[in-house]
Amino acid sequence: MKQTWFFSIIFLLGSLLGVSQNKQVLYDFNEVPQALLLNPGMSTNFKWYSGVPLVSGISFQAGSSGISSNDLFAVDGVDFNTKFREKVINGMNFRDELSGTYQIELLNIGFRSRKNDNIFYSFGAYNEGDAIGYYFEDYAQLAYEGNTDNLNQRFDLSHLKTRGEIINVYHFGINKRVSNQLSVGIRAKLYSSFINFSSTKNKGFFSTTEGQNNLLRSNLDADIEIRTSGIFELKDVLDDDTVDNGSGISSILTRRALLGGNLGLGFDAGFTYNLDQRTIFTASLLDIGFIYHTKDTRIYSLKGTASTEGIAFFIPEDSNNPEDQWRNLVDELEALVPYTESNDNYLTFRPTKLNASIRRDFGKQLESKEICNCTSEAGGSPRGQRYKNSFGAQLYAINRPRGPQTALTAFYQHRLGNIMSLKSTYTVDKFSATNIGLGGSIQLGVVNIYLMADNLLGYQNIADTRYTSVQFGLNIISWGEK
Repeated sequence: MKQTWFFSIIFLLGSLLGVSQNKQVLYDFNEVPQALLLNPGMSTNFKWYSGVPLVSGISFQAGSSGISSNDLFAVDGVDFNTKFREKVINGMNFRDELSGTYQIELLNIGFRSRKNDNIFYSFGAYNEGDAIGYYFEDYAQLAYEGNTDNLNQRFDLSHLKTRGEIINVYHFGINKRVSNQLSVGIRAKLYSSFINFSSTKNKGFFSTTEGQNNLLRSNLDADIEIRTSGIFELKDVLDDDTVDNGSGISSILTRRALLGGNLGLGFDAGFTYNLDQRTIFTASLLDIGFIYHTKDTRIYSLKGTASTEGIAFFIPEDSNNPEDQWRNLVDELEALVPYTESNDNYLTFRPTKLNASIRRDFGKQLESKEICNCTSEAGGSPRGQRYKNSFGAQLYAINRPRGPQTALTAFYQHRLGNIMSLKSTYTVDKFSATNIGLGGSIQLGVVNIYLMADNLLGYQNIADTRYTSVQFGLNIISWGEK
Protein backbone atom coordinates (compact mmCIF):
# COMPACT_ATOMS: atom_id res chain seq x y z
CA MET A 1 0.00 0.00 0.00
CA LYS A 2 2.82 2.43 0.88
CA GLN A 3 4.49 1.72 -2.44
CA THR A 4 1.26 2.46 -4.33
CA TRP A 5 0.87 5.76 -2.52
CA PHE A 6 4.52 6.60 -3.14
CA PHE A 7 4.26 6.18 -6.90
CA SER A 8 0.98 8.09 -6.92
CA ILE A 9 2.69 11.03 -5.20
CA ILE A 10 5.58 10.97 -7.68
CA PHE A 11 3.12 10.96 -10.60
CA LEU A 12 1.13 13.85 -9.13
CA LEU A 13 4.35 15.76 -8.46
CA GLY A 14 5.26 15.39 -12.12
CA SER A 15 1.80 16.55 -13.14
CA LEU A 16 1.98 19.62 -10.92
CA LEU A 17 5.44 20.53 -12.13
CA GLY A 18 4.45 19.51 -15.47
CA VAL A 19 5.22 24.17 -19.58
CA SER A 20 7.61 24.93 -22.05
CA GLN A 21 9.85 27.15 -19.84
CA ASN A 22 9.34 30.12 -22.16
CA LYS A 23 10.00 33.44 -20.38
CA GLN A 24 9.24 35.81 -23.21
CA VAL A 25 8.40 38.77 -20.97
CA LEU A 26 11.74 38.54 -19.15
CA TYR A 27 13.88 37.87 -22.24
CA ASP A 28 15.97 40.94 -23.20
CA PHE A 29 14.40 42.93 -20.34
CA ASN A 30 17.76 44.53 -19.58
CA GLU A 31 16.85 46.28 -16.34
CA VAL A 32 16.43 42.90 -14.63
CA PRO A 33 19.61 40.91 -13.85
CA GLN A 34 17.74 37.59 -14.21
CA ALA A 35 17.50 38.27 -17.96
CA LEU A 36 21.21 37.34 -18.09
CA LEU A 37 20.17 33.75 -17.33
CA LEU A 38 18.19 33.76 -20.60
CA ASN A 39 20.98 35.32 -22.66
CA PRO A 40 24.50 35.39 -21.19
CA GLY A 41 25.42 37.73 -24.08
CA MET A 42 22.82 40.35 -23.16
CA SER A 43 23.95 43.96 -23.49
CA THR A 44 24.14 45.32 -19.95
CA ASN A 45 26.15 47.83 -17.95
CA PHE A 46 25.45 46.99 -14.33
CA LYS A 47 28.40 47.89 -12.12
CA TRP A 48 27.27 45.13 -9.79
CA TYR A 49 24.09 43.46 -8.56
CA SER A 50 23.03 41.04 -5.86
CA GLY A 51 19.79 39.16 -5.82
CA VAL A 52 18.06 38.83 -2.46
CA PRO A 53 18.49 35.10 -1.66
CA LEU A 54 15.40 32.95 -2.25
CA VAL A 55 13.28 35.90 -3.46
CA SER A 56 15.41 37.36 -6.26
CA GLY A 57 13.94 35.07 -8.87
CA ILE A 58 10.84 32.91 -8.52
CA SER A 59 8.92 31.63 -11.52
CA PHE A 60 6.17 29.10 -12.08
CA GLN A 61 4.58 27.89 -15.30
CA ALA A 62 1.96 25.22 -15.94
CA GLY A 63 -0.12 24.33 -18.95
CA SER A 64 -2.24 21.77 -20.73
CA SER A 65 -2.72 21.75 -24.48
CA GLY A 66 -5.70 19.42 -24.47
CA ILE A 67 -8.04 20.11 -21.58
CA SER A 68 -8.76 22.46 -18.68
CA SER A 69 -10.26 21.62 -15.30
CA ASN A 70 -13.40 23.52 -16.31
CA ASP A 71 -13.95 21.07 -19.18
CA LEU A 72 -14.54 18.29 -16.66
CA PHE A 73 -15.77 19.96 -13.49
CA ALA A 74 -17.96 22.83 -14.71
CA VAL A 75 -21.45 22.74 -13.22
CA ASP A 76 -23.30 22.56 -16.53
CA GLY A 77 -25.73 19.69 -16.05
CA VAL A 78 -23.70 17.26 -18.16
CA ASP A 79 -22.80 13.95 -16.54
CA PHE A 80 -19.11 13.68 -15.60
CA ASN A 81 -18.73 10.31 -17.36
CA THR A 82 -20.07 11.84 -20.56
CA LYS A 83 -17.66 14.78 -20.33
CA PHE A 84 -14.75 12.45 -19.58
CA ARG A 85 -15.52 10.32 -22.62
CA GLU A 86 -16.01 13.30 -24.95
CA LYS A 87 -13.25 15.61 -23.66
CA VAL A 88 -10.56 13.10 -22.71
CA ILE A 89 -11.03 9.72 -24.39
CA ASN A 90 -12.38 11.07 -27.69
CA GLY A 91 -11.23 14.70 -27.44
CA MET A 92 -7.48 14.43 -26.83
CA ASN A 93 -4.72 12.88 -28.91
CA PHE A 94 -1.20 11.63 -28.26
CA ARG A 95 0.35 15.06 -29.01
CA ASP A 96 -1.55 16.80 -26.22
CA GLU A 97 0.48 17.39 -23.10
CA LEU A 98 0.46 18.38 -19.48
CA SER A 99 3.72 20.11 -18.66
CA GLY A 100 5.30 22.73 -16.47
CA THR A 101 8.26 24.08 -14.60
CA TYR A 102 9.23 26.07 -11.55
CA GLN A 103 12.46 27.85 -10.67
CA ILE A 104 13.65 29.30 -7.36
CA GLU A 105 16.81 31.36 -7.33
CA LEU A 106 19.05 30.56 -4.36
CA LEU A 107 21.87 32.99 -5.15
CA ASN A 108 22.61 35.42 -7.97
CA ILE A 109 25.52 37.88 -7.96
CA GLY A 110 27.18 39.86 -10.73
CA PHE A 111 30.03 42.36 -10.88
CA ARG A 112 32.10 44.22 -13.45
CA SER A 113 35.79 43.48 -13.79
CA ARG A 114 38.08 46.11 -12.25
CA LYS A 115 40.76 45.44 -14.85
CA ASN A 116 38.52 45.48 -17.93
CA ASP A 117 35.30 47.49 -17.92
CA ASN A 118 34.04 45.50 -20.91
CA ILE A 119 33.84 42.25 -18.92
CA PHE A 120 31.04 41.35 -16.51
CA TYR A 121 31.00 38.23 -14.31
CA SER A 122 27.97 36.55 -12.77
CA PHE A 123 27.48 33.43 -10.67
CA GLY A 124 24.88 31.75 -8.50
CA ALA A 125 22.58 28.76 -8.02
CA TYR A 126 18.94 27.93 -8.51
CA ASN A 127 16.59 25.01 -7.95
CA GLU A 128 14.47 23.91 -10.89
CA GLY A 129 11.78 21.35 -11.53
CA ASP A 130 10.54 20.43 -15.00
CA ALA A 131 8.16 17.73 -16.18
CA ILE A 132 6.14 16.83 -19.24
CA GLY A 133 3.69 14.04 -19.90
CA TYR A 134 1.96 13.39 -23.22
CA TYR A 135 -1.55 11.97 -23.27
CA PHE A 136 -1.23 8.17 -23.70
CA GLU A 137 -4.13 8.00 -26.16
CA ASP A 138 -4.12 4.33 -27.12
CA TYR A 139 -3.43 3.15 -23.57
CA ALA A 140 -6.43 5.16 -22.33
CA GLN A 141 -8.68 3.87 -25.10
CA LEU A 142 -7.69 0.28 -24.39
CA ALA A 143 -8.30 0.69 -20.66
CA TYR A 144 -11.61 2.50 -21.17
CA GLU A 145 -13.14 0.43 -24.00
CA GLY A 146 -11.32 -2.88 -23.68
CA ASN A 147 -10.14 -4.98 -26.61
CA THR A 148 -13.23 -7.07 -27.41
CA ASP A 149 -14.83 -4.41 -29.62
CA ASN A 150 -11.51 -3.32 -31.13
CA LEU A 151 -10.51 -6.38 -33.12
CA ASN A 152 -7.55 -5.93 -35.49
CA GLN A 153 -6.76 -2.46 -34.07
CA ARG A 154 -3.14 -1.87 -33.16
CA PHE A 155 -2.78 0.08 -29.92
CA ASP A 156 0.44 2.07 -30.23
CA LEU A 157 2.76 1.60 -27.23
CA SER A 158 4.84 4.65 -28.24
CA HIS A 159 2.06 6.88 -26.89
CA LEU A 160 3.69 6.56 -23.46
CA LYS A 161 6.15 9.48 -23.35
CA THR A 162 7.07 11.35 -20.19
CA ARG A 163 10.08 12.88 -18.46
CA GLY A 164 10.69 14.98 -15.38
CA GLU A 165 13.34 16.05 -12.93
CA ILE A 166 14.19 18.24 -9.96
CA ILE A 167 17.74 19.63 -9.95
CA ASN A 168 20.05 22.24 -8.47
CA VAL A 169 22.04 24.27 -10.99
CA TYR A 170 25.32 26.03 -10.09
CA HIS A 171 26.50 28.49 -12.72
CA PHE A 172 29.25 30.95 -13.61
CA GLY A 173 29.01 33.33 -16.56
CA ILE A 174 31.22 35.77 -18.43
CA ASN A 175 29.77 38.60 -20.51
CA LYS A 176 32.05 40.66 -22.75
CA ARG A 177 31.42 43.76 -24.84
CA VAL A 178 33.58 42.98 -27.88
CA SER A 179 32.78 46.21 -29.71
CA ASN A 180 30.13 48.93 -29.93
CA GLN A 181 28.11 46.53 -32.06
CA LEU A 182 28.65 43.15 -30.36
CA SER A 183 28.35 41.66 -26.87
CA VAL A 184 28.88 37.92 -26.28
CA GLY A 185 28.55 35.66 -23.27
CA ILE A 186 28.89 32.10 -22.04
CA ARG A 187 27.74 30.42 -18.84
CA ALA A 188 29.08 27.15 -17.43
CA LYS A 189 26.68 24.97 -15.42
CA LEU A 190 27.04 22.15 -12.93
CA TYR A 191 23.89 20.08 -12.37
CA SER A 192 23.03 18.08 -9.25
CA SER A 193 19.92 15.94 -9.70
CA PHE A 194 17.43 15.25 -6.90
CA ILE A 195 14.92 13.12 -8.82
CA ASN A 196 14.65 12.01 -12.43
CA PHE A 197 12.21 9.86 -14.38
CA SER A 198 11.91 9.31 -18.11
CA SER A 199 10.22 7.02 -20.57
CA THR A 200 10.54 8.51 -24.05
CA LYS A 201 11.68 5.87 -26.56
CA ASN A 202 8.94 3.27 -26.28
CA LYS A 203 7.65 1.43 -29.33
CA GLY A 204 5.53 -1.55 -30.28
CA PHE A 205 1.84 -2.44 -30.30
CA PHE A 206 -0.89 -4.55 -28.74
CA SER A 207 -3.68 -6.02 -30.87
CA THR A 208 -6.50 -8.54 -30.64
CA THR A 209 -7.50 -10.77 -33.55
CA GLU A 210 -9.77 -13.78 -34.04
CA GLY A 211 -8.28 -16.98 -32.65
CA GLN A 212 -8.14 -20.48 -34.02
CA ASN A 213 -8.43 -22.55 -30.85
CA ASN A 214 -10.12 -19.82 -28.76
CA LEU A 215 -12.34 -16.88 -29.66
CA LEU A 216 -9.61 -14.25 -29.41
CA ARG A 217 -5.89 -14.04 -29.94
CA SER A 218 -3.80 -11.36 -28.19
CA ASN A 219 -0.61 -10.08 -29.83
CA LEU A 220 2.10 -8.02 -28.16
CA ASP A 221 5.22 -6.50 -29.69
CA ALA A 222 6.81 -4.38 -26.95
CA ASP A 223 9.96 -2.37 -26.42
CA ILE A 224 9.25 -0.28 -23.31
CA GLU A 225 11.69 1.22 -20.82
CA ILE A 226 11.18 3.41 -17.76
CA ARG A 227 14.24 4.95 -16.09
CA THR A 228 14.33 6.54 -12.66
CA SER A 229 16.93 7.89 -10.25
CA GLY A 230 16.72 9.36 -6.76
CA ILE A 231 13.27 7.92 -6.02
CA PHE A 232 13.78 4.69 -4.09
CA GLU A 233 16.07 6.11 -1.45
CA LEU A 234 13.20 8.45 -0.55
CA LYS A 235 10.73 5.56 -0.71
CA ASP A 236 12.84 3.52 1.71
CA VAL A 237 12.68 6.36 4.24
CA LEU A 238 8.90 6.50 3.92
CA ASP A 239 8.68 2.72 4.38
CA ASP A 240 11.00 2.69 7.43
CA ASP A 241 8.88 3.11 10.56
CA THR A 242 12.02 3.55 12.70
CA VAL A 243 13.08 6.75 10.92
CA ASP A 244 11.36 10.12 11.18
CA ASN A 245 10.14 10.78 7.64
CA GLY A 246 10.67 14.54 7.79
CA SER A 247 14.26 14.51 9.03
CA GLY A 248 15.21 11.52 6.88
CA ILE A 249 13.97 13.07 3.65
CA SER A 250 15.43 16.46 4.60
CA SER A 251 18.85 14.86 5.09
CA ILE A 252 18.73 13.18 1.68
CA LEU A 253 17.61 16.32 -0.15
CA THR A 254 20.24 18.47 1.58
CA ARG A 255 22.98 16.06 0.52
CA ARG A 256 21.77 16.08 -3.07
CA ALA A 257 21.52 19.87 -3.08
CA LEU A 258 25.18 20.10 -2.06
CA LEU A 259 26.44 18.13 -5.08
CA GLY A 260 25.66 14.75 -3.52
CA GLY A 261 23.19 13.80 -6.24
CA ASN A 262 23.66 12.58 -9.78
CA LEU A 263 25.91 15.13 -11.47
CA GLY A 264 26.14 16.65 -14.93
CA LEU A 265 27.66 19.48 -16.94
CA GLY A 266 26.29 22.02 -19.37
CA PHE A 267 26.60 25.54 -20.73
CA ASP A 268 24.66 28.49 -22.17
CA ALA A 269 25.84 30.83 -24.92
CA GLY A 270 24.43 34.01 -26.42
CA PHE A 271 25.11 37.34 -28.09
CA THR A 272 23.65 40.78 -28.81
CA TYR A 273 24.41 42.52 -32.09
CA ASN A 274 23.50 46.09 -33.06
CA LEU A 275 22.54 46.07 -36.73
CA ASP A 276 22.38 49.85 -36.57
CA GLN A 277 21.92 52.54 -33.94
CA ARG A 278 18.33 51.53 -33.18
CA THR A 279 18.03 47.90 -34.38
CA ILE A 280 19.27 45.07 -32.16
CA PHE A 281 19.40 41.32 -32.82
CA THR A 282 19.88 38.81 -29.98
CA ALA A 283 20.10 35.02 -29.71
CA SER A 284 20.94 32.40 -27.10
CA LEU A 285 21.17 28.64 -26.61
CA LEU A 286 20.47 27.39 -23.08
CA ASP A 287 21.15 24.12 -21.26
CA ILE A 288 23.36 22.36 -23.76
CA GLY A 289 24.32 19.60 -21.35
CA PHE A 290 23.72 16.24 -19.72
CA ILE A 291 23.36 14.46 -16.37
CA TYR A 292 24.93 11.04 -15.71
CA HIS A 293 22.79 9.03 -13.32
CA THR A 294 24.78 6.57 -11.19
CA LYS A 295 23.09 6.74 -7.76
CA ASP A 296 19.76 5.21 -6.70
CA THR A 297 18.92 4.20 -10.26
CA ARG A 298 16.18 1.80 -11.28
CA ILE A 299 15.42 0.79 -14.88
CA TYR A 300 12.35 -1.23 -15.86
CA SER A 301 12.09 -2.78 -19.30
CA LEU A 302 9.68 -4.96 -21.23
CA LYS A 303 10.97 -6.20 -24.57
CA GLY A 304 9.84 -9.01 -26.86
CA THR A 305 7.07 -10.41 -29.07
CA ALA A 306 4.33 -12.84 -28.12
CA SER A 307 0.93 -14.10 -29.25
CA THR A 308 -1.49 -16.17 -27.18
CA GLU A 309 -5.04 -17.44 -27.28
CA GLY A 310 -5.06 -18.00 -23.55
CA ILE A 311 -5.52 -21.37 -21.89
CA ALA A 312 -6.88 -24.31 -23.84
CA PHE A 313 -8.80 -26.12 -21.09
CA PHE A 314 -9.96 -29.68 -21.73
CA ILE A 315 -12.36 -31.59 -19.50
CA PRO A 316 -11.82 -33.90 -17.73
CA GLU A 317 -8.06 -34.12 -18.46
CA ASP A 318 -7.19 -30.64 -17.10
CA SER A 319 -9.83 -30.38 -14.37
CA ASN A 320 -7.42 -31.42 -11.61
CA ASN A 321 -4.53 -29.03 -12.40
CA PRO A 322 -5.83 -25.61 -13.62
CA GLU A 323 -3.03 -23.87 -11.70
CA ASP A 324 -0.44 -25.73 -13.78
CA GLN A 325 -2.12 -24.56 -17.00
CA TRP A 326 -2.04 -20.95 -15.84
CA ARG A 327 1.56 -21.19 -14.60
CA ASN A 328 2.70 -22.63 -17.93
CA LEU A 329 1.02 -19.77 -19.79
CA VAL A 330 2.65 -17.14 -17.57
CA ASP A 331 6.07 -18.77 -17.91
CA GLU A 332 5.70 -18.92 -21.69
CA LEU A 333 4.77 -15.23 -21.94
CA GLU A 334 7.60 -14.17 -19.60
CA ALA A 335 10.08 -16.07 -21.76
CA LEU A 336 8.81 -14.36 -24.92
CA VAL A 337 8.44 -10.85 -23.43
CA PRO A 338 10.81 -10.70 -20.46
CA TYR A 339 10.26 -8.04 -17.80
CA THR A 340 13.52 -6.91 -16.20
CA GLU A 341 14.69 -4.55 -13.46
CA SER A 342 18.24 -3.24 -13.19
CA ASN A 343 20.35 -0.64 -11.41
CA ASP A 344 22.37 0.32 -14.49
CA ASN A 345 23.73 3.83 -14.98
CA TYR A 346 22.14 6.00 -17.64
CA LEU A 347 22.55 9.38 -19.34
CA THR A 348 19.93 12.09 -19.83
CA PHE A 349 20.24 15.27 -21.88
CA ARG A 350 18.85 18.59 -20.74
CA PRO A 351 15.94 20.13 -22.67
CA THR A 352 17.92 22.59 -24.79
CA LYS A 353 16.25 25.95 -25.44
CA LEU A 354 16.69 28.53 -28.22
CA ASN A 355 15.85 32.24 -28.00
CA ALA A 356 16.18 34.81 -30.78
CA SER A 357 14.80 38.34 -31.07
CA ILE A 358 14.86 41.45 -33.21
CA ARG A 359 14.19 44.80 -31.54
CA ARG A 360 13.67 48.33 -32.88
CA ASP A 361 14.09 51.33 -30.57
CA PHE A 362 12.26 54.59 -31.22
CA GLY A 363 11.10 57.77 -29.55
CA LYS A 364 12.97 60.15 -27.26
CA GLN A 365 16.55 59.32 -26.35
CA LEU A 366 16.91 58.99 -22.56
CA GLU A 367 19.70 60.15 -20.29
CA SER A 368 22.16 57.55 -18.99
CA LYS A 369 22.40 56.80 -15.27
CA GLU A 370 26.05 55.89 -15.41
CA ILE A 371 29.37 57.67 -15.14
CA CYS A 372 30.42 56.35 -18.52
CA ASN A 373 28.58 57.18 -21.73
CA CYS A 374 26.63 53.94 -21.61
CA THR A 375 23.43 52.47 -20.22
CA SER A 376 21.96 49.53 -18.39
CA GLU A 377 18.42 50.22 -19.49
CA ALA A 378 16.39 47.94 -21.71
CA GLY A 379 16.61 49.33 -25.18
CA GLY A 380 20.08 50.65 -24.51
CA SER A 381 23.04 49.85 -26.72
CA PRO A 382 26.79 49.62 -26.15
CA ARG A 383 27.04 52.99 -27.88
CA GLY A 384 25.42 54.58 -24.81
CA GLN A 385 22.09 55.29 -26.47
CA ARG A 386 18.71 54.25 -25.12
CA TYR A 387 15.22 55.21 -26.11
CA LYS A 388 11.80 55.59 -24.59
CA ASN A 389 10.16 52.83 -26.65
CA SER A 390 11.00 49.50 -28.24
CA PHE A 391 9.07 46.95 -30.26
CA GLY A 392 10.01 43.67 -31.89
CA ALA A 393 9.54 39.92 -32.13
CA GLN A 394 11.01 36.88 -30.39
CA LEU A 395 11.25 33.23 -31.40
CA TYR A 396 11.49 30.52 -28.76
CA ALA A 397 12.02 26.76 -29.15
CA ILE A 398 12.63 23.90 -26.73
CA ASN A 399 13.63 20.31 -27.40
CA ARG A 400 10.84 17.99 -26.23
CA PRO A 401 10.29 14.18 -26.48
CA ARG A 402 7.96 14.62 -29.48
CA GLY A 403 10.20 17.12 -31.24
CA PRO A 404 10.85 20.86 -30.98
CA GLN A 405 8.13 22.99 -29.42
CA THR A 406 8.04 26.63 -30.55
CA ALA A 407 6.47 29.95 -29.64
CA LEU A 408 6.39 33.30 -31.45
CA THR A 409 6.06 36.57 -29.52
CA ALA A 410 5.49 40.20 -30.50
CA PHE A 411 6.39 42.75 -27.82
CA TYR A 412 6.33 46.44 -26.98
CA GLN A 413 8.34 48.10 -24.20
CA HIS A 414 7.89 51.58 -22.72
CA ARG A 415 10.28 53.28 -20.29
CA LEU A 416 9.39 55.94 -17.76
CA GLY A 417 12.80 57.52 -17.31
CA ASN A 418 15.16 55.64 -15.02
CA ILE A 419 12.45 54.55 -12.58
CA MET A 420 10.11 52.17 -14.39
CA SER A 421 9.95 50.02 -17.50
CA LEU A 422 6.88 48.16 -18.77
CA LYS A 423 6.75 45.40 -21.36
CA SER A 424 3.71 43.84 -23.01
CA THR A 425 3.74 40.67 -25.12
CA TYR A 426 1.46 38.71 -27.42
CA THR A 427 2.44 35.05 -27.82
CA VAL A 428 1.19 32.26 -30.05
CA ASP A 429 2.16 28.76 -28.99
CA LYS A 430 0.81 25.25 -28.46
CA PHE A 431 -1.23 26.27 -25.45
CA SER A 432 -2.91 29.46 -26.65
CA ALA A 433 -3.28 31.82 -29.60
CA THR A 434 -4.37 34.69 -27.34
CA ASN A 435 -1.59 34.80 -24.75
CA ILE A 436 -1.16 38.41 -23.60
CA GLY A 437 1.61 39.04 -21.06
CA LEU A 438 2.69 42.06 -19.05
CA GLY A 439 5.83 42.76 -17.03
CA GLY A 440 7.15 45.67 -15.04
CA SER A 441 10.43 46.65 -13.40
CA ILE A 442 10.69 49.42 -10.81
CA GLN A 443 13.98 50.95 -9.65
CA LEU A 444 13.81 52.62 -6.22
CA GLY A 445 17.36 53.77 -5.53
CA VAL A 446 19.43 50.59 -5.56
CA VAL A 447 16.38 48.34 -5.07
CA ASN A 448 14.94 46.64 -8.14
CA ILE A 449 11.53 44.94 -8.05
CA TYR A 450 10.02 43.11 -10.99
CA LEU A 451 6.76 41.25 -11.61
CA MET A 452 5.69 39.49 -14.80
CA ALA A 453 2.69 37.38 -15.79
CA ASP A 454 1.45 35.62 -18.93
CA ASN A 455 -1.95 34.76 -20.37
CA LEU A 456 -3.72 37.59 -18.54
CA LEU A 457 -7.03 36.90 -20.32
CA GLY A 458 -7.06 33.49 -18.65
CA TYR A 459 -7.30 35.06 -15.19
CA GLN A 460 -10.95 35.88 -15.93
CA ASN A 461 -11.62 32.20 -15.26
CA ILE A 462 -8.65 30.31 -13.82
CA ALA A 463 -10.45 26.97 -14.03
CA ASP A 464 -10.93 27.39 -17.78
CA THR A 465 -7.39 28.47 -18.63
CA ARG A 466 -4.88 26.04 -20.09
CA TYR A 467 -1.76 28.03 -19.28
CA THR A 468 -0.43 30.27 -16.54
CA SER A 469 2.97 31.83 -15.83
CA VAL A 470 4.21 34.15 -13.09
CA GLN A 471 7.70 35.56 -12.33
CA PHE A 472 8.81 38.00 -9.66
CA GLY A 473 11.91 38.98 -7.73
CA LEU A 474 13.92 41.51 -5.73
CA ASN A 475 17.48 42.70 -6.46
CA ILE A 476 20.03 45.25 -5.28
CA ILE A 477 21.65 46.99 -8.28
CA SER A 478 24.38 49.57 -8.71
CA TRP A 479 25.32 51.38 -11.93
CA GLY A 480 28.06 53.50 -10.40
CA GLU A 481 25.97 56.67 -10.62
CA LYS A 482 27.43 60.16 -10.45
